[in-house]
Amino acid sequence: MADILQPDPKLQIPGRDVSASSSPATVRNECSITPLTPSPSPRVEVRPKMACPFSVVVAIDFGTTSSGYAFSFTQDSEAIHMMRRWEGGDPGVANQKSPTSLLLTPDLRFHSFGFAARDFYHDLDPEEARHWLYFDKFKMKIHSTSDLTMETELEAVNGRRVRAIEVFAHALRFFRVHALKEVKDQSSTVLEGEEIRWVITVPAVWRQPAKQFMREAAYLAGLVSPECPEQLLIALEPEAASIYCRKLRLHQVIDLSLQPILNGLDPDGARPFDSSFRQAREQLRRSRHSRTFLVESGTGELWSELQTGDRYIVADCGGGTVDLTVHQIEQPQGTLKELYKASGGPYGAVGVDLAFEAMLCQIFGEDFIQSFKAKRPAAWVDLTIAFEARKRTAAPGRANALNISLPFSFIDYYKSHKGQSVEAALRRSSINIVKWSSQGMLRLTQEAMNELFQPTIANIVKHIEELMVKPEVRGVRFLFLVGGFAESPMLQKAVQRALGRSCRIIIPHDVGLTILKGAVLFGLDPTVVRVRRCPLTYGVGVLNRFVEGRHPRDKLLMKDGREWCTDILDRFVSVDQSVALGEVVRRSYTPARLGQRKIIINIYCSATDDVTYITDPGVRKCGMITLDLPEPLPPPGAVGGAGAGAPDRREIRATMQFGDTEIKVTAVDVMSNRSVRSSIDFLSN
Repeated sequence: MADILQPDPKLQIPGRDVSASSSPATVRNECSITPLTPSPSPRVEVRPKMACPFSVVVAIDFGTTSSGYAFSFTQDSEAIHMMRRWEGGDPGVANQKSPTSLLLTPDLRFHSFGFAARDFYHDLDPEEARHWLYFDKFKMKIHSTSDLTMETELEAVNGRRVRAIEVFAHALRFFRVHALKEVKDQSSTVLEGEEIRWVITVPAVWRQPAKQFMREAAYLAGLVSPECPEQLLIALEPEAASIYCRKLRLHQVIDLSLQPILNGLDPDGARPFDSSFRQAREQLRRSRHSRTFLVESGTGELWSELQTGDRYIVADCGGGTVDLTVHQIEQPQGTLKELYKASGGPYGAVGVDLAFEAMLCQIFGEDFIQSFKAKRPAAWVDLTIAFEARKRTAAPGRANALNISLPFSFIDYYKSHKGQSVEAALRRSSINIVKWSSQGMLRLTQEAMNELFQPTIANIVKHIEELMVKPEVRGVRFLFLVGGFAESPMLQKAVQRALGRSCRIIIPHDVGLTILKGAVLFGLDPTVVRVRRCPLTYGVGVLNRFVEGRHPRDKLLMKDGREWCTDILDRFVSVDQSVALGEVVRRSYTPARLGQRKIIINIYCSATDDVTYITDPGVRKCGMITLDLPEPLPPPGAVGGAGAGAPDRREIRATMQFGDTEIKVTAVDVMSNRSVRSSIDFLSN
């Protein structure tokens, strides 16, 4: 790549001026920047660990299938308080978190969230229910939308659409009200809003637009003000889990490596594979009346076996996504270093639900299932809840079939729609692993459950195996399975069989709450992850001196009698580059003309580092930096008003941080040393 040119003192080439193009080639006006002071590599600004300026940290684990909150007072940071038990719930399911279900009235007002939303929707008259807006598992939309904006819409079960940002804000506002009430009940003093630090969890594989979307939803929900952005932290889910796993003691985990299995049974054949997990879960359930968990002040005894340089993987197996992160614990300070960029994909437990829906379509016809979902949305939700409850009990080696109740309206609607009974449809179906029970239930054999689970579990195992052969990851000592789907004995057995000989597989007892607890710890000390890996290459388009033979002729741009090569990508950071907390990238820009009040600089990204120009395949515009320029101050002794005698070249120095969970930008007017209002936006494309 060409060296970045130090521009001619008479040449003023800025980021794009919003009022006039700064380049004669109008199609290229977004890449007409030449940095005044190029900085090819990030610099480290050591940020000392500061006393937490907040009195309490409240973390919200916003999940695809279930969500919850927890909090800790900074004066007693070893105690993490879980949210109150929820009303309602499903038999046999620990109700520590709430379903991520939202109900809006027909006139789009908030009605309820969680079990209350689900149960109220269930009790509505079928005709009335068609007018209410019920949202379920809506977080996945943010992951799957490639062009996410503030106007992106979500579709309710009845087909009506609402702006996604409003749906997320309703949910966050609900948590805000409940969490604040609980915090105030337990606080001995009156807490002001600015004394609370909020933390919201997101998958590590989410890109910057999705992270910014959650922040904007939090602003809309009133968690914090946009004027105090530091009051809200975005935590990466597997990273939060890793932070909590540092605190684990041996009695708080299940070590699958110590449980050899033969066909789903332990060697003496006496206990099913998942019995120890069920015992641990039952013990946890009995102890939950306190809702307060104590964590180690240092690192837990599990880590005493780790030596300097040892590495481990955290696999966050949630409802919507599977997120993998690779960390190294740095002794003696106990900080974490990310060794490989976060990876994963949409391989969460929802994949099993989609497989069940596909199986129903095969048996009863896709046209009927789609019609039933549209005409009887509440009954469809009932059916998915019934499957969810049975899905949790699926275990390898289970001999008897799983019964799933079909809502009466399903049976009745099928008869009126198709003119035959559900039982007749099952008899005619080519799927012989699903039977009909005389009690009005679908009977799913073990073979059927395996078929529903296998594609999703195979994707998870494959992804972990592919990660473990990477040079940066080879030789991992531990694999931590966390997240709600990690409770599944089906997943546990598959991971143990595939990977049990290459590393120790550890499952925390409170596996569904691991991320929530870690998010609280992250809010108490955001400096605990010292080094992260950059998920993408980021940079801007710049002009460099054109070099014949090195640069293609179609990139030649004549300006003021000089030959420039346009569209060159000036990298800020490269994909998978290690970036330490506090590391910054600095660039200096100058306005195109005197009196210019705004500089806009487009940011480009790429999943690879093998790129030279912003027009190369795989490079896309992903955001923009806006610098609002104050009126320049007159130099000392100048007369004639503001800006009189101002120098030809005004330097605006922008500083970008890539080592946090979000990309941040600040800027300063060098001559006056005044802060320049700056923002970075990934949602406007």
